[in-house]
Amino acid sequence: MKQILLALWFSTLALFSLTTAAADIDKSDPYKMVQKAADNAFKRFAREQETIQKNPNILKQIVREELLPYVDYKYAAYKVIGSGNLRKTTRAQRDNFVIIFRDYLVTQYAQVFTRYKKQKVVFGAAKDFTHRKILAVNTTILDPTLGAIDINFKVKRNKKTKEWKAFDLVAEGVSLLDSKQAELSSIIRQKGIDYVANLLKEKSTRDIILKSDKKLTIKKAKSTQVKQ
Repeated sequence: MKQILLALWFSTLALFSLTTAAADIDKSDPYKMVQKAADNAFKRFAREQETIQKNPNILKQIVREELLPYVDYKYAAYKVIGSGNLRKTTRAQRDNFVIIFRDYLVTQYAQVFTRYKKQKVVFGAAKDFTHRKILAVNTTILDPTLGAIDINFKVKRNKKTKEWKAFDLVAEGVSLLDSKQAELSSIIRQKGIDYVANLLKEKSTRDIILKSDKKLTIKKAKSTQVKQ
């Protein structure tokens, strides 16, 4: 019983720490939000490099704790499904897809950040966003061997709360969200949302692989036709 109580206590502390960290970052300014959240993540990537080299899946944990609170994964998931496909789904199907897509994004983001190994990170200059609803916050990793690695965050403002959250990650000019839309929209139309949810669920559980010999890119996906 004592061990169970201790486990619950530490779990509560961990959850409280994550919630507090998320609350400390002002979401009313997209540039400050991205810079602070990304800076926290990059510092952890650097600080935990030895552990990451032994267990790359630690990157998933860092992304989930430092970046996920500032990602509108529901909006991203709905964009991938597409408005036409959304009308053919139930509430339960959509809710299930959002949860699975959230975990898939964590894995994809973690794989992107395998490129980071204590390099210098430069954030783009802030611009006037008073009348903007969607914008890109530019981030560049300066690698002495690979050169500049552009990893930019696309963010949008919530109409009700006025808070900004990221919904897409653009690595080397290629949008992760656009890539997934092109790859999955026709499959959802032909095979259904549950079929695609199962595909993403399997991919979200894959181990993170460290690759140090090439510059990281996200492959552009073409619309895939699935035979009936």
